Amino acid sequence: MIWLAIALPLLLFLYWLLVITEGAYLGSQVVAWLYDLSAGRYDAIKQFDLNDENYFLALPLLRALNGVRAPIVLDVATGTGRLPLALLRHSGFRGKVIGLDLSRRMLRLAQHKAHHHRARLYFIRQDAAILPFADNVFDAVTCVEALEFLANPRGALQEMARVLRPGGVLLVTNRVNWEARLMPGKAFSNSTLRAMLESVGLSRIEIRHWQVCYDLVWAWKN
Repeated sequence: MIWLAIALPLLLFLYWLLVITEGAYLGSQVVAWLYDLSAGRYDAIKQFDLNDENYFLALPLLRALNGVRAPIVLDVATGTGRLPLALLRHSGFRGKVIGLDLSRRMLRLAQHKAHHHRARLYFIRQDAAILPFADNVFDAVTCVEALEFLANPRGALQEMARVLRPGGVLLVTNRVNWEARLMPGKAFSNSTLRAMLESVGLSRIEIRHWQVCYDLVWAWKN
């Protein structure tokens, strides 16, 4: 029974490290490797509802971009292209989207799904820690269901704010379910998140309940 007393805590630790936190404490390369492994099953596991994607993500983002004729949007940790495709399904969206991710296989699937939008949707393999863009470029920057899995969420938010133009909108999610308590330094209280966003030059911060696991967080650059 001694081996069980040793093995069980070890298995629970590995489950937390690789499943619940998806390798977030092991660095961005490990996270990308885990997503490479699950890329082929990702959409089936998540079972995205197109109506929900439209109502909670695309339409509010279009309203936030109202008045910008041809907005340029950056989607950080784009995965299989969930948010870019939700936007590009709308005839009213006349802009372009750049999807950024570190997982090769996720990007490959995103490119396959988005082949009808190749003229307006571009994918880049890059770590979110250092965004390869100049300051004040994008009309909107988004990061959906991914912030807590980035190696440095605070640094990533600072980078997102840097490339966002003055007056531009940031949309991110914050983990709020019981698993958030198991991710110190990755998921944040509302007050902590507000302070972080304000410290990088964002204001008009709105935190809206979205799912059991996530809140939607909107903010605008001063």
